Order: sequence, then structure tokens, then C-alpha cells
Amino acid sequence: MAHKKKKNRKDGQLLIRINSQERDRFVALCEDLDTSAAREIRKFIGRFLKKNQIKEDS
Repeated sequence: MAHKKKKNRKDGQLLIRINSQERDRFVALCEDLDTSAAREIRKFIGRFLKKNQIKEDS
């Protein structure tokens, strides 16, 4: 049986520099909330893109 390709394949990376104390607090909070930092950042990016998308003429 052939494997299905994932629709939204995660094949890119984004490197950011932030304050290490802020990063540690963020990661700890994500763990407390049973989520991951990467998941929360992906959700933020998705919401940001949706909110700021250019409206196409219909």
C-alpha cells in the first residue's frame, strides 16, 4: 500500500533569536499546557497569515 503524502508537509525552518529567559518561560508554559513551542508558533503564523491576507477580487 502506498503512503499518502501529507497535505501540509513541514519542510521549512525559521530561525529566530529571542531572549533566553523569555524562550525558557515560553517553552515551560507550553509544556504546562501540554503543547509544544513549535505547535504554538505554527498556530500564531497561521492566524497572522489569515488575518493579514490580501483580499482577492472575486
